Amino acid sequence: MKFLMRDRMFSIGDDHWITTEHGDKAFLVDGKVLRVSDTFELKDPTGVKVAVIKKKIVSVRDAMRIERDGDTLATVKKKLFTPFRDKYEAHLADGREYEVHGDFLDHEFDIDDEGGHRIARVSKKWFSFRDTYGIDIEDGQDIPLLLCVAVCVDHLQRIEHHED
Repeated sequence: MKFLMRDRMFSIGDDHWITTEHGDKAFLVDGKVLRVSDTFELKDPTGVKVAVIKKKIVSVRDAMRIERDGDTLATVKKKLFTPFRDKYEAHLADGREYEVHGDFLDHEFDIDDEGGHRIARVSKKWFSFRDTYGIDIEDGQDIPLLLCVAVCVDHLQRIEHHED
C-alpha cells in the first residue's frame, strides 16, 4: 500500500495528514507536539494514538525512539562503519533489525528486514508534488512502524546535514 507523506514533517508545526495514494486520510501527525521538541504523535483517523517518535537526547550519535503504548517499539540511528554510503538501522524491541539504505537526500531508499527482503520503499518519483514523497509498504507489515521509521530517517538525515 502506498502512502503520501510531507517532506520535512518535523519542520512544519501544523497538523498534517498522511494519506493513501488515493487521497484517503490514513494517519494524523499531531503538530501541536512538534512545537515543543523533536517529538510527534501518529494517530489513526479516529484519533487513536498508534505511535510516538522522540529524539533521544543523551546519545553518542543521534537516534530516535519509536514508542507504542508507552513502550519502546524501535530505535532508529545511523549505522556505523558503512564505507561507501550512509545506512540507517532500526533495532526493534523484539530483537529484529531493519536496514535502511539508498539515496536519502533524494528520498529514494528501501527498508529491508533481517533476511534482506524489502518491506518498504520510499520514493519521491511517484508524486509530482515538490514537498512530498511516497512510501510503499508490503502487505502484512506494521504500517505505523514503517511510516515512523521513514520519518525518523528523514529527520536524522536533515540533522546530519543541518537542514532544519
